[in-house]
Amino acid sequence: QVHLVESGGGLVQAGGSLRLSCAASGNIFSINAMGWYRQAPGKQRELVANIVSGAYTNYADSVKGRFTISRDNAKNTVYLQMNSLKPEDTGVYYCNTRNYGLGPPVDYWGQGTQVTVSA
Repeated sequence: QVHLVESGGGLVQAGGSLRLSCAASGNIFSINAMGWYRQAPGKQRELVANIVSGAYTNYADSVKGRFTISRDNAKNTVYLQMNSLKPEDTGVYYCNTRNYGLGPPVDYWGQGTQVTVSA
């Protein structure tokens, strides 16, 4: 089992910045992806960014150049620095960690944190 604790989020004006943090504890595999998904009202949950095995990063096209994901392996914590925020970035942001083992990958989710960007 993996437990995720999120922090950050809130209300910000367009063009502003926010930083999300997610600390993981428990049974974290050596081959692991950590990242953030978001869900806007009436829309499906989508990948924002993740970092795989602490090295490889993936970003949604809509956030490239504005968001940066990083990970502190010693603390099992992942950060999402969000700059130049836009109203369309509004949504609930969920921390995710995915363990890769011999069987199918296993996902764990945080409780979600609200990000609201006002125009």
